[in-house]
Amino acid sequence: MSRSVAPAASRPVSPPRTASPPPSPLPATLRRNAPLVPTDSSASRALAAVIAILTFLAALCAGAAEIVASSADQWQGAVAQEVTIQVRPSPGRDLDADVARAESLAKATPGIATARVFSKAEAERLLEPWLGSGLDLSDLPVPRLVTLRLAESARPDLKPLRASLAEALPGVASLDDHALWLRRLSTMANTFVGVGVGLVALVLVATGLAVVFATRGAMAGNREVVEVLHFVGADDDFIARAFQRRFFRLGLRGGIIGSVAALIAFTIAGFAAGAWRSGPAGEEIEALFGAFHIGWRGYASVLLIGVIASVVTGIVSRLTVRRFLA
Repeated sequence: MSRSVAPAASRPVSPPRTASPPPSPLPATLRRNAPLVPTDSSASRALAAVIAILTFLAALCAGAAEIVASSADQWQGAVAQEVTIQVRPSPGRDLDADVARAESLAKATPGIATARVFSKAEAERLLEPWLGSGLDLSDLPVPRLVTLRLAESARPDLKPLRASLAEALPGVASLDDHALWLRRLSTMANTFVGVGVGLVALVLVATGLAVVFATRGAMAGNREVVEVLHFVGADDDFIARAFQRRFFRLGLRGGIIGSVAALIAFTIAGFAAGAWRSGPAGEEIEALFGAFHIGWRGYASVLLIGVIASVVTGIVSRLTVRRFLA
């Protein structure tokens, strides 16, 4: 007996198997070992950029204050090493003899290294910035100057020399130790340094305020995560440390970028000052600010500002989180 074979059309056809779609990846904030604060976001990059800019400005202020302070020290050292005797013309007196007398009294004073007499032409040349050049000053009572270089070992007592000049050349010769100029120069330098320190403090305060707003925004964006952490037993210190570590890294990144940019700016300014030194403008700039070399104290202050910015960022973020959680 033969078996009947069912037609092919009547067989059930199973549908073709298709590959199951891969599981959708979890959001970055829900993955295992994901950080509490997003490590790479537009807000984090913007905060790092703000900290870098503020650190750059603070470092420029600190470096400029260091340049002025070092230049003022050089000026004070140069001015303090010299004193000047001014011999004025007087009717009935020989001016050259009075100048020679003043020079001899100065050389006889202990502590005076050298004495140099300015000639009449040199004394008249000193008046050119105020009176102009090409004038006949022969009829004007132009005083003569004797510059004294003090010994570097110890500052001598100038009271005997002042008394000797008053006795030998009464009403004719006077001694100027530049004490007034030194006080004014010191006041100017201290004022500029104080202004620089104040600007650095203001920049650090602005950095702290920016961190406060950024921390509050991060806390508001991660409110659900913080509530879950509280639910599973995490305390406020754990959450605050997480935010502090993250913002400290942001502050350190921005501080390093700002400090390095400031050092590059000072290096470029030093090369530019060296290139301009051959001209008259360069000579004036070098006389006022030196060679734009901030020295080891300037480099240390610039790097310290970057570290302070990162520390301020971490501390302010921790305090902000604690106040927010309270």
